[in-house]
Amino acid sequence: MSIRSLPAAPRQFQMYIDGEYTDAASGETITRHSPGHGVPVATWPRAGNDDTQRAIAAARRAFDEGPWAKMGAADRAKVLFRVADLIEQNAEELGMVECLETGKPILQAVGEIRGAVDIWRFAAGAARTMAGQAYNNMGERILAMVLRQPLGVVGVITPWNFPFFILSERLPFILAAGCTAVVKPAEATSGTTAMLCGLLQQAGVPAGVVNVVTGRGSVVGQAILDSTLVDMVSVTGSTATGHKAIEASAANIKKLGLELGGKNPHVVFADANLDDAADGVAFGMAFNAGQCCVGGSRLVVERSVAAVFTEKLAAKIARIRVGDPLDEATQVGAMFDEGHMHKVLAYIDEGVKMGATVVCGGGKVETQQGYFVQPTVLSNVAKGTPLLREEIFGPVLAIVPFDTYEEAIAIANDSEFGLSASIWTNDLTHALRATRDIQAGRVWVNTTLDNGPETPLGGMKQSGLGRDAGLAGIEEYTEVKTVHINLQPRQHWID
Repeated sequence: MSIRSLPAAPRQFQMYIDGEYTDAASGETITRHSPGHGVPVATWPRAGNDDTQRAIAAARRAFDEGPWAKMGAADRAKVLFRVADLIEQNAEELGMVECLETGKPILQAVGEIRGAVDIWRFAAGAARTMAGQAYNNMGERILAMVLRQPLGVVGVITPWNFPFFILSERLPFILAAGCTAVVKPAEATSGTTAMLCGLLQQAGVPAGVVNVVTGRGSVVGQAILDSTLVDMVSVTGSTATGHKAIEASAANIKKLGLELGGKNPHVVFADANLDDAADGVAFGMAFNAGQCCVGGSRLVVERSVAAVFTEKLAAKIARIRVGDPLDEATQVGAMFDEGHMHKVLAYIDEGVKMGATVVCGGGKVETQQGYFVQPTVLSNVAKGTPLLREEIFGPVLAIVPFDTYEEAIAIANDSEFGLSASIWTNDLTHALRATRDIQAGRVWVNTTLDNGPETPLGGMKQSGLGRDAGLAGIEEYTEVKTVHINLQPRQHWID
């Protein structure tokens, strides 16, 4: 396996507003240090309110006056297919930037870029499937139609953990619907979003249709939420961020799409293939260093196999390769930054103080540079502890045993969240019952973290509102309009 080299100097990025690259009006910038290496790798503008308003105005003009919303779906699809091809051609470079900014392993980063290509291609094809309805059953006088029209200007606020992939689960569907967009990437991982702008321009996306503004959420994100020129905002982030978005949107009755936090269970029944389940649970809790909103952080395991399963799981986790994100052999890279690393370690320490037992891991990986946490499993976790209630967003798994099917479902659903769940069983009845009974927007059976652009994604309870991807992903960005057409001379109401 090879190890790529660090850049000699930070890469310089600009914002993209109304078809032009630009710096912030203030001239201020943000510098990102690689969390895996501690060296500066990228800089981009720190936008202010004026920059954001300029981007919003450009998106508004492009929707109201430009060709994109009025363009036939076939023509929009051609452009989106070209975007997909360009992303594929630049996957290695995009993946390198993503690796350096996020700290995720290089092969994972490149893999996510290639996975995003598939989403753009699906959205391009799906653009041509959108249709309304006709009701020819309302009597001879009335013909009714239901039309779907582009919603308008959509603000997109994306997180730092999967910058390019999560944007690709939203933006191509927004564009397929005929909308325009103002994108605010996470302030610490904006590089690949900025790079996408050049590919959109090259593919023929008209000026103003997509605008990217980099900067702080409290400034740029708030301005997008507060603007009466923005018709909808899609937010991916913590549940606390979702609450702020709902509060802000209340002032102008803005539609929201929210994919928020999760405290996702792996439910392992005694009849499961325990070797497969152990590998899947280890992958689900450690993938992206646990910084994955749909990753599993609670292990709900049948008591009769809990001891042997925990042993198998610990043996699997001991073989996970944690290290330099630029090393192709690495499976788990760095935490987002030093503050987040200490936050994750504090959760572990607090759990131990409350009586939990460390099965494996439990501390920082000692390295000369970077922020790495050992994949950690804890047993004897007290009910109500933050280990079971709060989204840790690190490679930390808490074990809770159960005795009956009903108890397993009750434990799995004992959360304010409802984002995802994984079920491990060879009993068809257990599998089918659990898929219906568990409260989660995505449920996996004998696998975890599988996805495809054909299927919608989103959460229940405090894990979110709305759905992205699939055909629902385009419908999310449309307005439904009902039309009644009178086919006969009017019978006058007033003589």
